[in-house]
Amino acid sequence: MTSKLQTACYYGAAGSLVILILLCVAWELFLDPLRPGGSWMVLKVLPLLLPLLGVLKRNIYTMQWSSMLILLYLTEGIVRATSDKGLSATLGMIEIGLVSVFFVSTIMFLRPYKQAAKKLAQQAIQKASK
Repeated sequence: MTSKLQTACYYGAAGSLVILILLCVAWELFLDPLRPGGSWMVLKVLPLLLPLLGVLKRNIYTMQWSSMLILLYLTEGIVRATSDKGLSATLGMIEIGLVSVFFVSTIMFLRPYKQAAKKLAQQAIQKASK
């Protein structure tokens, strides 16, 4: 049974992932591409497409590994926000924000599952030691 907080965290994770995908495509094709007319850097969005379906389906395993994958985009956002100028730096800051929302939302969404797994493991240990 999901709580209101867990539901809100799901929507935060799913929404931020979708927006991040759209941001990355727009950024590299027409907002501020490395080369006029778009750049091959748009391919950076492909790893974000891998967990999309699983995140939308609330797949626990997918949400676990995607919370680690997303940290690559945090790194890119920090680099671009601090080394680029103008619109690219602003887009880097937006990327940092979206990644942060995704990461925190995913961790909070998974928290009840982790607590339940830990409780089951403790019960199994207690049962095995009897």
